[in-house]
Amino acid sequence: MIKNGHHASSEGGGEPRGARHGEEGSAWFGFGATGCYDMVHYGHSNQLRQAKAMGDYLVVGVHTDGEIAKHKGPPVFTQEERYKMVRAIKWVDEVVEGAPYVTTLETLDKHNCDFCVHGDDITLTVDGKDTYDEVKRMGRYRECKRTQGVSTTDLVGRMLLMTKAHHTNMDNSDYQQHADNFGKGPKGHSPWTGVSQFLQTSQKIIQFASGKEPQPGDTIIYVAGAFDLFHIGHVDFLEAVFKQAERPYVIVGLHFDQEVNRYKGKNYPIMNIHERTLSVLACRYVSEVVIGAPYAVDKDLLDHFKVDLVCHGQTEVFPDKDGADPYAEPRKRGIFRVIESRNGLTTDDIVQRIIENRLQFEARNQKKEAKEMAVIEALRRREDGEKSQA
Repeated sequence: MIKNGHHASSEGGGEPRGARHGEEGSAWFGFGATGCYDMVHYGHSNQLRQAKAMGDYLVVGVHTDGEIAKHKGPPVFTQEERYKMVRAIKWVDEVVEGAPYVTTLETLDKHNCDFCVHGDDITLTVDGKDTYDEVKRMGRYRECKRTQGVSTTDLVGRMLLMTKAHHTNMDNSDYQQHADNFGKGPKGHSPWTGVSQFLQTSQKIIQFASGKEPQPGDTIIYVAGAFDLFHIGHVDFLEAVFKQAERPYVIVGLHFDQEVNRYKGKNYPIMNIHERTLSVLACRYVSEVVIGAPYAVDKDLLDHFKVDLVCHGQTEVFPDKDGADPYAEPRKRGIFRVIESRNGLTTDDIVQRIIENRLQFEARNQKKEAKEMAVIEALRRREDGEKSQA
């Protein structure tokens, strides 16, 4: 059981723009982060969590589809979907739509940002130039640590592989072949685009969770599911759930990998229980997460959490192992509600987008890694030259 606390329900999140500058004489730091934020995962959320800890107000610039296609290749999600996904991350105060791919001093000043934050990987333009070169040279750049074990490259490879190797380990030879296809250029693996294994720690969970208990007067709402490849369909559903009460306290029950595979089949879930936990914890509409929740929403669960309302989307409700309705108890109590989010996007739809554009995504990642390897080689030669002159 992981507590996540209450979060602002405003579209931009955080405090209103007019309240940014604080009292006279106080130290205040506005700062920005920019990126594609395509297939938003817990690695992106962790970058923004670290960024928020560096200042007072986090402005996130998200690139357009055209900018991403020009410099990297086709995005999986549309710009409108990506804007909304980033807004749903609880550490984000404001989103700048259509941010330029190259971050300049003019961009920072326009949005009242003292400095820019990015991960410790490198972002390159179509012609191989560092997109943060200007702000780095002028001392208005900060860096946060990249989250090991997750990347869009890896997730795309898992979707195409269609086996369950990622549920246990990545030593499977077929998995390694797909990892090579998606993250290996002609000169080897880049440390930024290559695939590595995610290792969950208690510290990481604590960093994502805020630990607030429900308060008197809160409406405790329970939802359950896989929440695999946490996407805009999930966000729209959780936002709709959040709006069911004036003071909602939303608890998300996450099913174990084996349970998800039982009712969804194929190679699902694409993300394991540890990865899905962090993805859901990062959402501003979620107050608490139950890791490995029972499939049946029974009397013990409802009484333990003092649940007032149980919600489910318009997707199919799969029966329990014994054929029983997993929502029989909340239906009996009259606290079960089907929520219409007006977004029918599913994990299957995302996988289908990837499959239909497989060759484009393979080429995109190989091209990206080739540029990164060229930069690494140039830096290595420069370091060797400096050593020889010393």
